[in-house]
Amino acid sequence: MLALIFIPAFAALAHAQARPSSGDRAAPLVIGETFTINSKILSETRRINVYVPPGSQESAGTPLPVLYMPDGGLAEDFLHVAGLVQVSVGNGTMRPFLLVGIENTERRRDMTGPTENENDKKIAPRVGGSAAFRKFIREELMPQVKERYRTTNETAIVGESLAGLFVVETFLLEPDLFDTYIAFDPSLWWNDQKLLGDAGGRLHARAKTEKTLYFASSSDDMEATQRFADILGKDAPAGLRWHYEKMPEEKHSTIYHPAALRAFRAVFKPAAAR
Repeated sequence: MLALIFIPAFAALAHAQARPSSGDRAAPLVIGETFTINSKILSETRRINVYVPPGSQESAGTPLPVLYMPDGGLAEDFLHVAGLVQVSVGNGTMRPFLLVGIENTERRRDMTGPTENENDKKIAPRVGGSAAFRKFIREELMPQVKERYRTTNETAIVGESLAGLFVVETFLLEPDLFDTYIAFDPSLWWNDQKLLGDAGGRLHARAKTEKTLYFASSSDDMEATQRFADILGKDAPAGLRWHYEKMPEEKHSTIYHPAALRAFRAVFKPAAAR
């Protein structure tokens, strides 16, 4: 079932309007659409929020690449990322993308792989569900998006913190799921950095890959992220386009928005601007 997303106020996505008179009734502000998937893989209903840049499909029926984002609820990161897409597409610094936000139910379950670290296991009643969440995206969400919207075969994913961990894990374990991987302050400390311990071998085993990887770290999360960059510097396969952005002026709590702006401009730059 498809529904409109109504937001009381969201200036970044709204066209400027005259202030209504005192007698006018306030109307909802529509910024996108939402639908649900009754997931057999996750055994629960998942809400999906979608933003389409204005005019990008209506004028010419042009199919769009798709940018997926965990933490994609209205009370999570969906609104500010949709705002970045709107502004960046509007000022010509980013190609139009269909933004697909996946609203959380059990975030720490879905974003983490298995762990042997006892402190990791204490962060939530259930952890280690990233493989099932990835299967949900691959087998249930992606087909729904293709059925509902005009899309190209190009896909990308963006996430921060534990969602950034999920992005990097997916890049290492199932690299063909997306074309572009974007992660900010990825929680690579998870499971005593075992993902990084295995990363060199996984990368070295790939003869070539036509993928893009962009990741950034704040002053709070540089150690493990730098280690990942060092591994890539040594073992990155031919064809991989990757960039590590250090942002020491940001903290873990502030990095998402400024890092996403830089990332979108870098990896989604329109062809004419390259």
